[in-house]
This record gives sequence, C-alpha cells and structure tokens, in this order.
Amino acid sequence: MSDHDVQSLAGHDPAKSSVARLIAWSVRNQLIVVMLAAALGLAGAISMQRTPLDAIPDLTDTQVIIRTDFEGQAPKIVEDLVTYPLSRSLLGLPRVKDVRGQSMFGVSFVYVIFEEGVDQYWARSRVVEALSKIGGSLPASAAPRIGPDATGVGWVFQYALVDRTGERDLAELRTLQDWFLKFELTGVPGVAEVASVGGFVKEYQVLIDPNRLRAYDVSIERIAAAVRAASGEVGGRVVEQGETEYVIRSSGYADDVDDLQKVVVYADNGTPVTLGDLATVIEGPALRRGVVELDGEGETVAGIVVMRDGENALTVIDAVKEKIKSLQAGLPAGVEIVTAYDRAPLIEGAVEYLNHKLIEEGIAVALVSLIFLLHVRSAFVAIVTLPLGVLGAFMIMSAQGVTANIMSLGGIAIAIGAMVDASIVMVENANRKLAALGAKPDPHERRAALITAAQEVGPGLFFSLLIITVSFLPVFALTGQSYRLFSPLAFTKTYAMAFAAILSVTVVPVLMLWLIRGRIAAEDKNPVNRFFIRLYEPVLHAALRRKWITIGVAGLLLASVAWPLARTGSEFVPPLYEGELLYMPMTLPGASATKMREILGQTNRLLKTVPEVEHVFGKAGQAETATDPAPLNMIETWVRLKPRSEWREGLTPDALIAELNERLKLPGLINSWGYPIKIRMDMVSTGVRTPVGVKITGDDLKAIERVSADVERAVNGVRGVRSAFADRVLGGKYLEIVPDRAELARRNIDMGAFQDVVSTALGGMKLAESVQGRERYDIMLRYDRPYRETAEALSDVLVPTPEGQHIPLGELAAVEFTEGPPMIRSENARLTGWVFVDIAGRDLGGFVAEARRVVDETVDLPAGYAIEWSGQYEQLQEAAARLKIAIPSAVAIIFLLLMLHFGRLDRTLMIMLSLPFGLIGGMWAVYFAGYNMSVAVAVGFIALG
Repeated sequence: MSDHDVQSLAGHDPAKSSVARLIAWSVRNQLIVVMLAAALGLAGAISMQRTPLDAIPDLTDTQVIIRTDFEGQAPKIVEDLVTYPLSRSLLGLPRVKDVRGQSMFGVSFVYVIFEEGVDQYWARSRVVEALSKIGGSLPASAAPRIGPDATGVGWVFQYALVDRTGERDLAELRTLQDWFLKFELTGVPGVAEVASVGGFVKEYQVLIDPNRLRAYDVSIERIAAAVRAASGEVGGRVVEQGETEYVIRSSGYADDVDDLQKVVVYADNGTPVTLGDLATVIEGPALRRGVVELDGEGETVAGIVVMRDGENALTVIDAVKEKIKSLQAGLPAGVEIVTAYDRAPLIEGAVEYLNHKLIEEGIAVALVSLIFLLHVRSAFVAIVTLPLGVLGAFMIMSAQGVTANIMSLGGIAIAIGAMVDASIVMVENANRKLAALGAKPDPHERRAALITAAQEVGPGLFFSLLIITVSFLPVFALTGQSYRLFSPLAFTKTYAMAFAAILSVTVVPVLMLWLIRGRIAAEDKNPVNRFFIRLYEPVLHAALRRKWITIGVAGLLLASVAWPLARTGSEFVPPLYEGELLYMPMTLPGASATKMREILGQTNRLLKTVPEVEHVFGKAGQAETATDPAPLNMIETWVRLKPRSEWREGLTPDALIAELNERLKLPGLINSWGYPIKIRMDMVSTGVRTPVGVKITGDDLKAIERVSADVERAVNGVRGVRSAFADRVLGGKYLEIVPDRAELARRNIDMGAFQDVVSTALGGMKLAESVQGRERYDIMLRYDRPYRETAEALSDVLVPTPEGQHIPLGELAAVEFTEGPPMIRSENARLTGWVFVDIAGRDLGGFVAEARRVVDETVDLPAGYAIEWSGQYEQLQEAAARLKIAIPSAVAIIFLLLMLHFGRLDRTLMIMLSLPFGLIGGMWAVYFAGYNMSVAVAVGFIALG
C-alpha cells in the first residue's frame, strides 16, 4: 500500500496517518514484528521472575535516622545538649522537608525527612557530612550514629528465643542472641540489621561501699583509674630465637569477677589494697529499656530482622528462615527459635490471590472473545495482546524497581478488560470485511481487506487507548503516601495499556494475515450477537422516540447521586486486613521495666483467651535499633490471628477488635488498635500511630501540657472516639539534686567535681571492657544499691574536697522528688506535644470536622502556639487538594485529545457528557456497600472513567 493510499485512508490527519503507516510497515515486515513480540514476551517472563514481591508498596518518605546514646542523662539534658543542636543544624540540609526529634532517658532520636524522590543513599551521605561537622559541638560522651538504611516498616520478621527446659536464664538467652544469632542473621543478603530486645545484657559491676572508701581514705577516681589500667592487652614487637620469629603479647584482660577482685588499687605500707577490699564485684544485668513476652507464658529474648530499603521482602524472609534452620543445630539443647512475626504469609496470600484473579480474568476475557467472535483463530488474535501486554508491563516494572504487590497487580487487573478491546474491534472489522468477500475470497483481495480493516479502526483505537492512559494523570499528580500507594497501580495500568496500544497496531494486523482465514460467519449469524441485538434494539428505539423523557430520567438518576454523596463519610484509604493485629496501649509515664513486664504478661494472657487468636508477642519499650524510638511505657503487641475459616460465624475484623478492646479495658491503659504494616508506615510518615493525631507546637512544655490535656478532654466527648491520649509532657518522675552554689564555694568544691560524683557514683561509669573471645562486656562502677535507692541514702553520698575531706551530698544540695518531662518531642526544632486519637465506627473526615469544631470552641490557645491535625487525616486533605486540581486538568486534556481526533465539537461534547453518568452506579454501589469516600474510591472512578 502506497503512502498516498495510507494518507487517503487516514483522511489527511497526520496522527491517523502515522498510525496507518505503522500498520503498513508491520504488514511489510511481518517476521521482524513477530520476532520483536517474542523477544518482548521472553524479556517480560524473565523480569516477572525477578520482580520483588511485597504485600503493599512502601509508603514511607525517604528518611535518615540519627540515634545518639547519652547514657544516664535526663530527657531535658538530652534535648538541650543533643537533640536540639542536631535538629537545628540538619534543618539546613538541601531538600529536607521535616526534622523530628525525640529526647528520652539516655538516648536521642532525630528523624530527617526528605522531599519526594530523594535517593536514600544521597540523603544518607548528606547527613553523614553534616554529622562530621556537628559532632565536635556535642558532649564528649554523646556519639551520634546514623541508623540502618531501613525504616520501621522494614521489620519483616521477628523471632523469640525459648528455653523449653528452663535451665537457662534470660541473661544466657540474651548472650546467645547478641553474640551468635545476631551476627549470623545480619550476614543474610538484604538484612540491614538484627536488633535485640528483652532479657538481660550481662555486665561486670563494681559496687562501691562509701564506708569502706572513708575507712581506706581512697577516692572513686583512684578506683576507676586502677580498674582501667588493669584490663587491657599490649604488644612488644617480636623476638627471634634461632630461625623462628615470636610475637610478644601481654594479655591483661579481666575475664571474670575473680580477676577484677584481685586488681590492686594502691599499697598501704607495702600491703596491697585490692578492689575486693573496697567494693563488691558481681556479674549482673545492665540497665534495660525493653521487655518482651510470648503468649503470656513469661518473659523471653527476641530478635527483630530489619530489611534493607528497596530489597525483596519475600526473598529476604525466606533467606532468614533458611538461615535460622541451619543455626538451630548450634543452639544449646532445649533452646529453640520461635517465629513471633512473619510478613511472608501476607505477601504470599495477597500476591497469590491477585495472580489467581488475573488468571481468572484472563480466561473470562478469552471465553467472551471466543463467544462473541465465534471463530477460534480470530479470538486467539484478539487475546494475544493480553499476555504480551502484561509481560511488557512487568519488564518496565522490573526496570523501574516497582514491586509486585496488591496495587501494581491491581493495575494490571484493571487494564485486562480494556487491553483486548482494541484487538477485538479490529478483528471484528476484519471479519466483517472478509464475510462480505464471500466463502473463498481471492488471496490478494483478502490481504487488502485485512489491511484496510486494520487501518480503518487502528487510529481510533490507538487514540482511545491513549485517552485511557491520560485519564490516570490525576494519580501521578498525587504526593506523599497517596502517590506512593497508588502510583504502582497507575504505572502498571499505563504500561499494560501502552503495550496493548502498540501491539494492536503492529502484532494484531500481522496475526490477522496469518490466522484469519476460512469461513467467517457474518455478525448477524452469531446467536449471541443476535440475542443482544434483539434485547438492545427495542430499548434504543424507545429511547430515541422519547428523547426528552430519556434525558429527563438520566438527569434524575444523575441528581440522585446527591443522596449517597451527602451520606457517605470520608477516609484516606480503607484498612487492609493483614492477618495480624497490632495492639499498642500506653500507660502513664514513670512505670518501671518490672511493672511493664507485669502489664505485658497480663494483656498477653487476656488476648490468648479469645479463640481467634493464635499467637501473641508483646514488647514494652525499645529494641536496640534506631528504627524503634518507643518509650518504656508504650506496649506493642503483635496478635497473630487464625485463618478466617476458623473464626466464629459472622465475626468481622472490626467486631473482633471491639471484643478484644472490651477484654483489655484495664486501669491505667489507653488502648489503640491497628494493623502492623499500616501503623508502622503512619508512624514513619507522620509520627502518629493512630488514625488521628493532634499536634500542639510551642515554646514552653508546661503550656503544651495544659493545651494537650484540654484537647484530650474535648476530643473524648466526640462521638466515635475509642481512645484519646495526650502525651504527658511533664508526667515523668524525677529525684532531683539541686546544688547549693554558695555552699559549694564555701567548701572549695567546683561544680564539675560535684556533678562528676552524681554521674559516677549514682548513675554509673563505664570503666573498661571485658574481652572474652568474640564477646565484650562492660565493666561498670557505681555505688552499691543500699547507698543510692532512697533520697536519704543519696543525701549521705560523700563528695571529696580538694583538702581530702568527704562531705555528705545532703549538706551541699537539696534532694527532692519532682515531676519533669519523661520524653520531649520536637519538630523542626520547635517543641511539640501530641494527642493520639483512635476512632471506631465513624468516618475519618466527619470525625475530624466535628472534633476540630469542638476543640476550636473549648480550648484556649495561648499566643505563639498552634494546633495541627495530622495522621491519616493530613494525608486525606493533601490528596483531596491535589485531586481537585488534577482531575479537571485531566478532563481538559482528554477533551483536547478528542477534539484533535474528531475535529468536531459536537461529537467531543457528546462523549464528554457521558462521564458524569458513570457516577450514578459508582456512588450508589459505594453507599450500599457501606464504604466511605476515599482516595482509593477516587482512583477507582478515575480508572473506570
């Protein structure tokens, strides 16, 4: 076919002409087209095997975590000396969106949140550069270190160490975890770190008796210097004897309590005074900030496997499980590793379900094509674009790094029906032309008829697929969590549709020439077609005869949408059932590790009484990782549920949560429920673990505490609140020592020396490490418990003077019980307080609208303070604002494309006017199904619009 013929057929439209030329080129180069299609299929199949699997896309922002241990220091000191200087400096980094700080007892967490699209490793390098400049301005004992290249969402697998024999205590289990399992599992490809939690970390404790110090007239500083000098190892180069070289080494490490007790502190008239004479040396537990419990059966030790950012979750989990199997043989008899949390079943279940649905949909499309075409080879030509288009989409997904998850696979599922439309129309047109030629057409006529059929409808079909692709532009206009959640769906649908469009004007015309031959039945001979024509014709004629009635009925139906729209609530996205629950209660600040262990055991035992609960794994406090900033008074309990087939009849996840919540209404506990992945994503993205968070920003903690309490009271009165809990900014328990500067000056004691006594004798000082093979244990120095556990005992602590006297601390300072901040939060270097609100039985948007009105009416906000509503509501508002601009813009682009294609306003308007009528069925379906309006529903309307 000549270019002139092509131009004539395309009606002198350049765009149509280009598509017609592409069809003509494909017909002339049939072998090349088929080979390229086969190569596409092969590349797509390989890419499909390599595409990472996950349950849902990673919704977290690019972030870098800095953890700084500042042992023994109160939250206020940590905030002033570490968190605030770091936050202020890191705010100036390029492309930083937010800097969140969290100051707790002995540790600081700073989260640097970067803008959309920033590469993880570029962000880490910028933070490392900044830390190298800031480090010198921090206290000497505060060493900031960058967290793993992962987030809290990377907690893909957790395990517990259980000793069935009861022969090993928690310290021994923790040693196994820290010095055996942790290192072995960290070496598994894709693992960023393995965090330990629970049990007791062993250390050697030198417990000072002040009475002995006074009797021997020796200072703490002298004891500390002796211990430091007594544990170490040196080399003395080499010596040669004969023809052999010997390396000289002097090993002086203190390996056990007996070695430490023999350390000589000084000599009294030639008589050595040892550490055992001056102090009690024991092997004891280090201070701990985390406790774990399994199934209500008692405290245990656990490990958390944190996956590196961007890795294949399923591959990493499978590799970790295989490694654990091989390590089991190396554990002592009776000790076993029990799975506490495993994301693999959720990933496998979600992907398997969608794969099954994709296959079902593909088969259904093939059968429908066969029924309506009534010609096997014609049906094959029509549906060949389906597997090739899907494989092509996987090829681009793999190159782009998009994981195979419920959203990306959902995009392919949405596209399947539309992918074959173009091919079916083209094949139908070809069949119609062949049927007109008779039973045995001339080969040249047959070829010309097939090419003409393809070129007649090819440009229009290509444009229709292009318009479907453009309709997804609003999804790409989203930002934050909504973009990261729905962009995989939009990408995969776009890729699949794009490949379908290309295949429909290249491969399909070639296959039509190869396969469509023989007797082709006319369209009216197909019984299925005849049935639907007879069904539709009278309806069409009636509608055309009574045009104004038809238009009026359509208008009324469209107007009826106002009813469900006015009664449908709003939310960010519907919750995804993960097969596990995350129970996150809070207690008031000040609870000890012992008390939290009791509460954890009690709640776990109550959870296990519910028949739908299979396993329970609870954690109070934090694990040893920068990805876990949990305070000691916060519990996280993973509740593994039995398969839904084993649940009581009629029980839903929401009803189960309500039942569990009733059983766990314990005094002092404020409950919060959700799903593990979703809650962790929310915590990483917004810092809020509940659907709604109210952030109060200001400069004074007392004012923030007052406003937070007022907001909590106001919100608790709003319908739909399951729990509301304000951070107790000043609820921490302190035993405060206030030095008397005048008395210190009179006694000739400088403030630094006084503070050293407080931090060393009471808080403890790390003197050295005991090296035992690959294991390392701290050697700590502090007063013995009886001399530091009460205010009276603290008052008797001896403070040395330059003249050699020892003055009781009570004569130099006031010792009193007070309250102070248990934890200090900040955002962009400003102090913040939070009210966490968990809701049930009500839509998010409606609740926040009412709660905001109540708070505005009842809460008195001081000047310079601000209230901001955050959590999922923040994401909903951001997405809604974007869609208000993006959807009209996409409609305008589609209008222009239709105008370019038809060149007529009347036809374009006729097509565009059909769009609003799609809302009728959609909105009523949402209403009757009991769903809320959400970004997911909006994307659904966009996909089918």
